[in-house]
Amino acid sequence: MQINITGHHLDLSPALNDYVKTKMQRIQRHFDHVVDAHFVLGTERQIFRAEANVHVTGSTLHATSEHDDMYAAIDLMFDKLDRQVTRHKEKLTDH
Repeated sequence: MQINITGHHLDLSPALNDYVKTKMQRIQRHFDHVVDAHFVLGTERQIFRAEANVHVTGSTLHATSEHDDMYAAIDLMFDKLDRQVTRHKEKLTDH
């Protein structure tokens, strides 16, 4: 699996890279058929934004979140992704 992390109007620190990669392990624990993931972390004025495009077998999942703290925005984004991955997994097992 390939993980791409980019910054938009933001310098990515090694701490942010590690934080996103450790959170991605939670997604892989629920569903191991993740092909690749692309994350965009950015800032607009005083608000931090986190976006994710995750390609899994059968579809592409997209999640965005905004918060005044970058780590909180990442947490919210991964909560949304986690719900989408579990829903996608349930659809595959129902068929």
